[in-house]
Amino acid sequence: MYQTLLTKLEDNILTITINRPDKLNAINNMVMTELGQVVDEVYSNHDIRSAIITGSGPKAFVAGADIAEFNGLSKDEGMALAKKGQDVFFKIENAPKPIIAAVNGFALGGGCELAMSCHFRIASDNAKFGQPEVNLGLIPGYGGTQRLTQLVGKGRAMELIMTAALIAVMLFASASGALVFIVFRMEMAVFISSAGVET
Repeated sequence: MYQTLLTKLEDNILTITINRPDKLNAINNMVMTELGQVVDEVYSNHDIRSAIITGSGPKAFVAGADIAEFNGLSKDEGMALAKKGQDVFFKIENAPKPIIAAVNGFALGGGCELAMSCHFRIASDNAKFGQPEVNLGLIPGYGGTQRLTQLVGKGRAMELIMTAALIAVMLFASASGALVFIVFRMEMAVFISSAGVET
């Protein structure tokens, strides 16, 4: 059904896996389109009571945007793409059912923004979070400036955005509300299968 996502509905929990491991699950236009479509399904399908978003493979949840695809965009095309991402992440954040980010490995740029748009986050012990867009002369484009401030406070958010620093899972967890659970990477798949929330 989807080109870039794997989905599995079991026990009323929809697991959504971004499936571009060769690109560290980087977000391209197709991923964003399909994320919007699958979140619409979460809204409309009464058999779905909660959803989990994760990434394929052990290295990355989502390692940011697919820069190769975005390099040739005009200013207007770039703004339209940012608006599309903002709309999808707003839809995730405001879903009437819990949507959980299961972060395995890197959650960078748009991946960190995706994790922050979910209702809460579970992370493996090797997870790293960051907003490295400043290295490209950009700032987070999918609402990350607002969500990061809400999760970790203004000072820490400005530091992360301005320095492009990557922070390990334990430091991210120490920020109030940023993470709910940390699990060993080898146990992540088991935890995901049992992490759905009954509503």
